[in-house]
Amino acid sequence: MLCVEDLSKLALFQYLPLSRLHWVCERVQKVELAAGATLVQEGDPARGLFLLIAGEIGITRLSEGVDIPLGQHKAPEFLGEVPILTDEPILVTLRALTDCLTYELAGDDFRTLLHECRDFERAVFRVMARRLRGVESFVRGREKMAALGTLAAGLAHELNNPATAVVQALRDVIPALAELQRMNLVYGQRQVEAAHTQQWLQVRDAGYETILHDRLDLAILSEHEEELLEWLETYGVAKAWNLAAPLASGGVTIETLDNLTTRWQADPTELRDMGVRWLALSFDVMSMLKSGLHGAERITALVQSMKAYSYLDQGVQQVVDVHQGLEDTLQIFSHRLKPGIEVQRCYDRDLPQLKAYGSELNQVWTHLIENAIDAMEGNGRLKITTTRTGHSVCVAITDSGRGIPPEIQSRIFESFFTTKPVGEGTGLGLDIVRRIVENRHRGTIALESQPGETRFSVQLPLATLNTT
Repeated sequence: MLCVEDLSKLALFQYLPLSRLHWVCERVQKVELAAGATLVQEGDPARGLFLLIAGEIGITRLSEGVDIPLGQHKAPEFLGEVPILTDEPILVTLRALTDCLTYELAGDDFRTLLHECRDFERAVFRVMARRLRGVESFVRGREKMAALGTLAAGLAHELNNPATAVVQALRDVIPALAELQRMNLVYGQRQVEAAHTQQWLQVRDAGYETILHDRLDLAILSEHEEELLEWLETYGVAKAWNLAAPLASGGVTIETLDNLTTRWQADPTELRDMGVRWLALSFDVMSMLKSGLHGAERITALVQSMKAYSYLDQGVQQVVDVHQGLEDTLQIFSHRLKPGIEVQRCYDRDLPQLKAYGSELNQVWTHLIENAIDAMEGNGRLKITTTRTGHSVCVAITDSGRGIPPEIQSRIFESFFTTKPVGEGTGLGLDIVRRIVENRHRGTIALESQPGETRFSVQLPLATLNTT
């Protein structure tokens, strides 16, 4: 049985009279834990107030499937007050680091003590506030890291294809250029008259223009390629299948090849078909360079989007184009939108720019769009609407997902409240959104939801922002 002497070692209980200490000792239940045993699990319903008399208890919180240490309690200490007073599920997991001796005081008895002794109540709430700040600080840090991970994953996914195109183009173009140089040297040794050489160069240059400006109809390109393949095989060109596609992409016709190769048909050397191979390889090199250039331009555009998204090299407040911020955010999530989510943009293009905390505002779009994507589970419609209402700009983000049940809609912006399973949601995403919109931008955010349609409406004033 718990004795008054052990109970008095807890600083909190020094505020209670001796009669109440005896009362507590009579009402607690002994709970012994072996090292490694779990006292309470994150997400469980609230229990009682635990009095740790001997031993050490570790505090962890689940994040992305991993138990992350938050700290530890060393005897003598009390714990478990937060879920009792908030009537919420337990926020953390408490696990014995050593053999522990604890006693559990029922929640109703704990509340009785709070109501009876003002000093006891103040001490409890001071400790609770400090602990909640600690948990919130940790979760906000994890939230930022998760957001950074989302951005990094999206950027890496989007960079992969253009980066691969650049690498592939550079890798293949080197041997191709070497072969072209060899062909030029062999051809130059024959001292062919300039007029005939100019014919080849004109066909090559016309093919370059065709490739660079996409002048061919893709619908007939395959048919044209088959005709060229038949001609190449009849002419006796080795590995004709490698040449047909690039020649087709350059718009070369059979008539052109007949005309260019007439004087070479009886040549016993490699010059008989080298001109045809030279043309095909030239077009191949141009296609490689075009692909690499498009990849490099895509990488540049992605980097610019990320720079714009984070408002690097700019002051705390900026003149913000809301549409650009939305587009930069959509760019980050494009790899998650592509499979089955249709993005519908209903933008008021006459919308004025506004002075805002640009990177913070993009956090708002990030959280809302990511939640919408999660709600649609890979299929649906994401609608983004911008309008001007009086002296405010309104951005509405609507998804066709499962909706938010009416009974929890009033709590959706509370700290630590989440509809996701334990370890998958921090419960701070929408709290961060609310703080940025209301506290930083003096705006408002509203929710309307039913199955198949959930809309978050953010209203931002055009007036000068609060600088605090």
